[in-house]
Order: sequence, then structure tokens, then C-alpha cells
Amino acid sequence: MRKPATAATSVTWFVLMGGTFGCLIPYLSGDWHFHQPLPYWNIARAVGVLLICAGLVPVVQSFVEFFKAGGTPVPVASPPRLVVDGFYRYVRNPIYVGFLIILIGQTLLTGSLGMLRYTVIAWIIGAAAVRFYEEPILCRKFGAEYQTYRRAVHAWLPRLRPWTPSEQGSPVSCDVERLG
Repeated sequence: MRKPATAATSVTWFVLMGGTFGCLIPYLSGDWHFHQPLPYWNIARAVGVLLICAGLVPVVQSFVEFFKAGGTPVPVASPPRLVVDGFYRYVRNPIYVGFLIILIGQTLLTGSLGMLRYTVIAWIIGAAAVRFYEEPILCRKFGAEYQTYRRAVHAWLPRLRPWTPSEQGSPVSCDVERLG
């Protein structure tokens, strides 16, 4: 895929997926209305705005890493090499983690119990997609390289220090039962 097409595909995917699951669905479900569940909730709202901004950083930076690797986060236009740069050195799923941080920020911003429920459901669906769809594909496509990476970098909890591909660990099986 040529660079302009790769960039256009990535931007379109970002807007469609982020816009749909981060904005449109919460808005249509009525969960984007501001509530005041507790006194002094304005402090929680300010924290929510900060979390939304912070969550965008790993998402955007991950899209950039996919672009630099010659692909996109779109499964049918993935890069030819395993992306282990940027936030991927800390956590295997920085787009999902960033999106979860954004949703938590929206929950605090709105003070909505419905938004909290939506956040939990979105994380469950995302975790299932990673476990049963993405990781088996990555195991088939990248084999031992992905196994070593998976062993060294957690799926959801970031490492304190960045992982480097030169760090060797014993590879683990790519069996679906052992993914995680």
C-alpha cells in the first residue's frame, strides 16, 4: 500500500472507529449527558478531560507506528512486520488501553452511570477481540517473534521500563488457551 493510501486508510479508520465507539454510540445511548452524582464533581470532570487527552496519546502514536511500519491498524491492511515500537514497547494493546482511558475520562466528565456500563462492556468486547481474533492471527503471522514479544510485554498492564526486541525470553505457545 502506498503511503498516501496508508495514511488515508488510517485516518478514516481512526475517525470511523473512534467516532463510532467513542462518540456516536455513547451519544445515541443517552450516556453523554452531564450529571452531578456527587458534590464537587467538577474536580472529577477536570480529571476526565485530562484522561481523555492522555488516552489519545497512545492511540495516535500507535497509528503513527503502524504507518511507519508500512501498514495500518485495519486488519486487512496491517504492516508486514510486527510493530513493537513506541507504546508497544510498554503494553501489547496501546490502542485499546488508550481507548479505555478515554472512556474512563468520558465517564468522569459526564458523571454518567450508563457511560461507566458502556466502558465496562467496551473493554470486555475489546479484550475478547484481542484474545480470540487478533492474537491468534499475530501468532500465525509472526510466530516465534510474536511469542517472544507476548512473553515479555503484558496485554493490558504497561511495563515500567520499555521492552527491547533484544531482550530474550523463552517463547510461549500460541495456543488459544494460553493467550493472555
